[in-house]
Amino acid sequence: MIQEWNEESLDHRNALFYAMGIKDDHIDRPVIGIINSWNEMNPGHFHFRSIVEAIKAEIDMSGGLARELPVIGICDGICSNTPGDRYTLPSRDLISSEVETLAELNKLDGMILLGSCDKVVPGMLMGIMRTNIPSVMVTGGFMLPGRHNGKMITLTHTKQAYAAYVEGDISREEYKDIVRNACPTPGVCPFMGTANTMCATAEILGFSPNGNASVRAGSNEWKEMALAAARRIMDLVRGEVRPLDVVKRLNFENAVAYMMATGGSTNSILHIPAIAKQAGITITPSFFDQMSRKVPVISTIYPSHDTYTMVEFSEAGGLGAVMAELATKSLVDVSAKGMFGTLAEKIAISSNKNREVIHSVDNPIIADGGLAVLSGNIATESAIVKFSAVDREAWRFRGPARIYESQDAAWQAALGDEIREGDVVVIRYEGPKGAPGMPHMETFMAAVLGKGLGKKVALVSDGRFSGATGGLAIGHVSPEAYEGGNIALLENGDIIDIDIEARRLVAMVSDEEFSRRRQNWRRVEKPSTGWLALYKKNCSSAHYGASIY
Repeated sequence: MIQEWNEESLDHRNALFYAMGIKDDHIDRPVIGIINSWNEMNPGHFHFRSIVEAIKAEIDMSGGLARELPVIGICDGICSNTPGDRYTLPSRDLISSEVETLAELNKLDGMILLGSCDKVVPGMLMGIMRTNIPSVMVTGGFMLPGRHNGKMITLTHTKQAYAAYVEGDISREEYKDIVRNACPTPGVCPFMGTANTMCATAEILGFSPNGNASVRAGSNEWKEMALAAARRIMDLVRGEVRPLDVVKRLNFENAVAYMMATGGSTNSILHIPAIAKQAGITITPSFFDQMSRKVPVISTIYPSHDTYTMVEFSEAGGLGAVMAELATKSLVDVSAKGMFGTLAEKIAISSNKNREVIHSVDNPIIADGGLAVLSGNIATESAIVKFSAVDREAWRFRGPARIYESQDAAWQAALGDEIREGDVVVIRYEGPKGAPGMPHMETFMAAVLGKGLGKKVALVSDGRFSGATGGLAIGHVSPEAYEGGNIALLENGDIIDIDIEARRLVAMVSDEEFSRRRQNWRRVEKPSTGWLALYKKNCSSAHYGASIY
């Protein structure tokens, strides 16, 4: 049995079950929590409502008692470029605590978790590892891309369009048309952003059905996957198969390899270590960089490719095809087990249907992986760049610092043409403690791209980025400004040297000069109350996952 009860406690619970109409023939069944992040504010989760009753029926037919339990399901896009964005990363830890609370308080025998987006999936995975009861996930699948004047568009194009509209390059009517058509269906944004990166992580760790990470939202195939997950959770409960019995370090290593091969989101370097920690496994930024030097980029979709989206990726064979290509050179461990079988079994039913979209390892798009970990006197611990989304001619960049204490100040400067070609824009006090909450700097970079400066301006920040961010955007600078990292001591005009291939981020400032400046340094305090204040007090640096756990 997964849960042990004494008679009095069980009967006390059952009295409350009777109040909800549960009958004697069901009351002693294993209780399966459907941990559902459905809500009417998030298109990535909006369609989960359509499959809940079918999941319940499948669990009932398999001998379980399904109980639906809601958790937070936020969409980063809703609050982008607003103060609300400070809550998105902290929500990951909040969701993990919700999952833990629901599982432990209700003494669930198993869980099937429904979640899709950037912080929801890693939060749920953290909760799964912590509670260690039989669990599976169903992620939501991708939305279709939009179209405008015959060209592919996504949510992130709306920000670029706004900058172009302010610049006078497009009309207000055209800008609004892009807004209306960017997101035509429910599902997660159809680029290789954080949502699709984390849905892939859930599948590679072994918690979601085969193909779930690269399926269209709401499709018949997606619905069948949900039913398969409902059947599988009952097998796991009967067999008392717990996550930590199955998921090992090699699962996480395979997830990092996939992220490198596909130009996955920089946010994965926050989330994967945080999930692994709940399983007693240590994954560091240095490990990501080791994998980056070992695993090449073999597939790129937007923002690393101008036109390919999850549609083309899925049609080419999706996650399974990428893992199959990596396996040909032993870049993943096919013995890794999951709740739905081994990686070898996944690869056996996968094939690459389009080598223009998914290359072989012998014919990579970029010889290194899609993410690089930089260091130097600005980031003495680490900093991150998604260089698969950086034009090759910008891999070396040197220019004067232009300092801003918030993204909003830098964004307004960009819209007002204060940012010049050759500038290295520094946005600081946007880290886990400084903001607090480490909001993403997507809006500033979208303005830069919208003004045609994507190869001509660099950004260095202790904030983070949307997975859809393009251009020379370096984030997660650690230690952050609030903690007294050297990024806090930079001044306008300091020359900053960036060399992605050499993994170097250096200010042409001597140690002696930094010491002199430190004597006069006073940290910037930004307001925080409630949950944000608790997060600020307890979270680690980005180098360690920006987590309170």
